[in-house]
Amino acid sequence: MATRVITVDRSLKPGIWPLVLGHWETLKNLVRTLILRQASTIEFPEKRRNVSGRYRGIHILTAREDGTPKCVACFMCATVCPAECIYIESGERPEKTIEKYPTRFEIDLLRCVYCGFCVDACPEEAILMSRENDLVGTTREELIIDRDRLMARAKLLDVGTGYHPSEHDVRRPVRIAAIEKLKQERGIGNSRPPRG
Repeated sequence: MATRVITVDRSLKPGIWPLVLGHWETLKNLVRTLILRQASTIEFPEKRRNVSGRYRGIHILTAREDGTPKCVACFMCATVCPAECIYIESGERPEKTIEKYPTRFEIDLLRCVYCGFCVDACPEEAILMSRENDLVGTTREELIIDRDRLMARAKLLDVGTGYHPSEHDVRRPVRIAAIEKLKQERGIGNSRPPRG
């Protein structure tokens, strides 16, 4: 449902005429709602507003075919995050093809600004954003989502994925900035250290 844009005429002088125009708008909305049954509100949660396919909602951590997270604990999402709400601890994998995996991956949704930089910076496309915007919790600890809850969200999601890197062209500059920041802060470069 598209929103109507009303242009406000600021050249009206104070007096009775602006009051009449304001009451006229109210009367039109009343008639539209009560008689024509064209309500501008949505009866949430029975009905939901359609959101864009690029909506930046709550995060999803994707999994491989064997159920392990796609994340390789490269710290690029945590590095590029402007709110510093992503916390990662890494561990070694027994497979030779995958160097690391996240033993701990947490996102503090109360600090997150939902900018999508973490999605842009991820080289493995391990983190995506959903179109879900129902952020409800009774304590702060409930809104710090760990790795297992982020991975389980992909199975429970009925609204579909939102913002992900295949639909835009911003990804490359954000990745370059994340790599430069990693080099400056932690001395980490593009090359992998030799395994011994």
